[in-house]
Formats: sequence, C-alpha cells, structure tokens
Amino acid sequence: MTVVLENLGKRFGGGPAVLDGVDARFGQGEFVALLGASGCGKSTLLNIIAGLELPSSGALEVPAEGAAFMFQDPALFPWLTARGNVELALKLRGVGKAARRRRATELLELVRLGEAVGKRPHELSGGMRQRVALARALSQDRQLLLMDEPFAALDAITRDLLHEELERIWRETGRTIVFVTHNVREAVRLGQRVLLLSSRPGRVVREWAVPAEARTETACAAALAAEVTARLREEIRRHAT
Repeated sequence: MTVVLENLGKRFGGGPAVLDGVDARFGQGEFVALLGASGCGKSTLLNIIAGLELPSSGALEVPAEGAAFMFQDPALFPWLTARGNVELALKLRGVGKAARRRRATELLELVRLGEAVGKRPHELSGGMRQRVALARALSQDRQLLLMDEPFAALDAITRDLLHEELERIWRETGRTIVFVTHNVREAVRLGQRVLLLSSRPGRVVREWAVPAEARTETACAAALAAEVTARLREEIRRHAT
C-alpha cells in the first residue's frame, strides 16, 4: 500500500490556493513527518488524504479501505469508559459485542492502559486520554494512520513519553503513519523522513531522510533539527514579507 500525491492543489471557493503542486509518496510501513509553519495547509492536506476534503486539482492514490485519523483533541465521550470509547468505534464497524469487548481490551493493553479500561475520561490524564484516542484510531484496522498534531497540547515530558509509545506501536503494528506537526524536534524524533511544506500555498519544498542514529545520538538529532529549523525559518520569513 503506497500513498501517492501528484500535483495536488486545493482552494476554497474563489479564495487563494491553500495547496499548490504537492507531490509526495508514502510507502508501506513508513513513518513520515509533515512539517510546516502554522496555516501552511498541513491539516488540509491530511483531510484530502483521508477523504474529508476533495482536491481542487491534481490526483492522489490512497488505500481503498481509507485511513484512520487521530486529531489533536481526543474527543472522547465523557459518559463512556476508556474501553467503552474504543468499543463504540468497533461497534460502528459492525463488530459483535463479545468480539469488540475483547478487541478493545487488547488495544488498550497495546497502548499500556490495561489497568484503566474502566475509567472515564475525567479520571485520566491528558496523555492517557490521547492513548485512548490512539487505541480508538487503531480499532479502525486501517493500514494508513493519519495524525494531526496529536500531542501538541501536552507538556514536554508527557509528549516525550508518548513519542516512545507511538514508535513502539508503529513497529509492532506495521502501520503507515503520516504525522503532521509544527514542532521540528518532534518531526526529527519520530519520522523516518521529514517533509517540509512551504508557506501558503503549501507544497513540498524540502525533504530529509532521518538517519537511524538520530533516534539515539543527541548530537546527530540536534544537527539535523538545526538544519530543518533554519529552512523552516526561511519559509516563515518568506510568508511574513
């Protein structure tokens, strides 16, 4: 399963182009971080890949089964338990009662919330609520997982812990992940590749392959992050002038 975007463009009504000439390819099992300044069209691009928006021009190739989506806001139902929130997503897929209870428990154990299956959202920390949201996204059983700044509202320590958890889950499940962020450190920490979108109209203007040692060697990660940051600042300055 490969996602292919060819000369993709998007504008709303008669307004200026939000995206223009986006070319990108995401391979099976790949983790790609999509980076750009606020307002550059990252979320719009993700919505197009998910089928929530139609492109104005260009073409795209996505899995016939569609994609699972995880947003910044976990949007859990407050009257349901952690397991109940995941079960509801499975119910909507037509999974039977006994099977969805078993599967929901398995997914919550995968995100290391096995002891919190009976807790409601108000009893969970922000990081735990995002883990429930991740389990719910995984319950859709789609090979493509789209993540739109899912950790942006969390504190730095919680975010780092969830980075480790997400990387583990990605390796265990073999999902293809497209992860939108405006945080350079996060992009370098998680992505096998980092794609930089220009300021509006958004298009891919630079790509970096992240060496494996960047995950373990602080100096390597810092050097790459500095290079990416410098290029991102150029885009922000261009947009401001």
